[in-house]
Amino acid sequence: MASVTSLSDSVQQHLASALSAALPEAAGADPLLRRSDRADYQANGILALAKKAKANPRELATQVVAGIVTGEVIADVEVSGPGFLNITVADQAITENLAARYADDTGRLGVPYAAHPGTTVIDYAQPNVAKEMHVGHLRSAVIGDAMVRLLEFTGENVVRRHHIGDWGTQFGMLIQYLDEHPHELDHKESEVSGEEAMSNLDRLYKTARRLFDSDEEFKTRARRRVVDLQAGDPKTLAIWQKFVDESKIYFFSVFDKLDMEVRDPDIVGESGYNDMLAETCRLLEESGVAVRSEGALCVFFDDIKGPEGNPVPLIVQKSDGGYGYAATDLSAIRDRVFNLKATTLLYVVDARQALHFRMVFETARRAGWLNDDVTAVQLAFGTVLGKDGKPFKTREGETVKLENLLDEAVERATAVVREKAEKVGLTEDEIVENGRYVGVGAVKYADLSTSAVRDYKFDLDQMVSLNGDTSVYLQYAYARIQSILRKAGEARPAAHPELALAPAERALGLHLDQFAETVLEVAAAREPHKMAAYLYQLASLLTTFYDQCPVLKADSPAQVENRLFLVDLTARTLHEGMALLGIRTPGKL
Repeated sequence: MASVTSLSDSVQQHLASALSAALPEAAGADPLLRRSDRADYQANGILALAKKAKANPRELATQVVAGIVTGEVIADVEVSGPGFLNITVADQAITENLAARYADDTGRLGVPYAAHPGTTVIDYAQPNVAKEMHVGHLRSAVIGDAMVRLLEFTGENVVRRHHIGDWGTQFGMLIQYLDEHPHELDHKESEVSGEEAMSNLDRLYKTARRLFDSDEEFKTRARRRVVDLQAGDPKTLAIWQKFVDESKIYFFSVFDKLDMEVRDPDIVGESGYNDMLAETCRLLEESGVAVRSEGALCVFFDDIKGPEGNPVPLIVQKSDGGYGYAATDLSAIRDRVFNLKATTLLYVVDARQALHFRMVFETARRAGWLNDDVTAVQLAFGTVLGKDGKPFKTREGETVKLENLLDEAVERATAVVREKAEKVGLTEDEIVENGRYVGVGAVKYADLSTSAVRDYKFDLDQMVSLNGDTSVYLQYAYARIQSILRKAGEARPAAHPELALAPAERALGLHLDQFAETVLEVAAAREPHKMAAYLYQLASLLTTFYDQCPVLKADSPAQVENRLFLVDLTARTLHEGMALLGIRTPGKL
């Protein structure tokens, strides 16, 4: 089914026709239509057009109103103030528009695809091999997953990349220890859980570290192993692969708890670009983008200085010949642009790395790898804070493990679900499943409902609350509608455009109509918090509708059907909107 023209677009078309008739030179001008609390919409563009044409804005507004045909789409237009237009949409138009969205058999609710889709490579969820995932890994995973879903829904070709930390000096220590103690990681992959895999790695890492710090001979052997690793020694690589495989078992278990899909082919860590590093350096040096300084290969920037006014370079290759993060990141850009044919590179990375990425992107631009046709953007995010407003730590001052945090969220949410379980007839299995969906959804929503660049406080009590701007509030709104639909008996949802709408029905209907433009705007601006805001307002309007408009006890069978249609479309919109944020909507809560 083709996409559905929104009410705002229909109103805009009517306004544009009347405006060009009243002022021919204004043909194609934007009437600046927006939702208003004084009417359904307000158009503010006439003031600027009148000024440009040296006309009286109120007189021009009156001429435009005279040319607007009221009836099927626009019920009423009035001139307000110095030349604003307050526009009321016909009830029939609202219902007919929603009916078209409801009838969309593609499941897209009439949402069109983006006008010019491209290929976005999105770099998110980047844990480190042989290390536990902590609360600092949460935001990249959650925000990145939501952006993947939103962009794919708009028709963008999305390539996922998980740039895991799987290379570097620490692996010399780990590989050498495992070579000397070969049975430390012996097991069949199918027999080990993620928790056990991490426990094995953690134990091995701590033992190897103690030996590295206390035994000079082992330290020497470990450092030699780094050289073997970087040189591609087969035996060394085979042991390194064991660490990567063991870590993946653990990563997958944590991402599974997050109810998030991470696919093995999408995991391309630092090691994946190892063969490109020397060529990246050669290309940068030969083009003059990078220069040797005290033996290191550096890129300098006029506007980036240290505390004493000295230039702060991006070091691509160290003076000892080793490669830093910059070489890997620049090689990744080359791979993503030239091999994956990306038009956009999106990095969901901590805001504290903003300077590094600014320097990397500028270097790639100077080298010609980024240009007007290929852009790189950091979707920077802030820090997760504790209730005290400081970076989230355990009582002992340690970084909070991501698994522990998710387990506690699910435990709290399960208790909330259990309180109402008997009333809605949930089985024990449903309590456990819904507890997981509510708990994980609460964590994701708290993150996604905050502008990414801002810090936010991690407060589980608030997150699993049934009141306020929480995912639980939205999930209960969805479940409440499913309960009404189950109780409807033989009555079925059906649109009745001939019926007048109550104020709460109109408000709900007009907001439902904005879903399509919200999806496209959120995806284009990379601001998932605006989708969360849209859904929270939708659930709030639904609550007002419940209070003012009986559904199953409406005045006539036609009104029952129309209100069932309205709530069912609301449920579908909540379900789709939450899914785009990676959050489930259980049918019974």
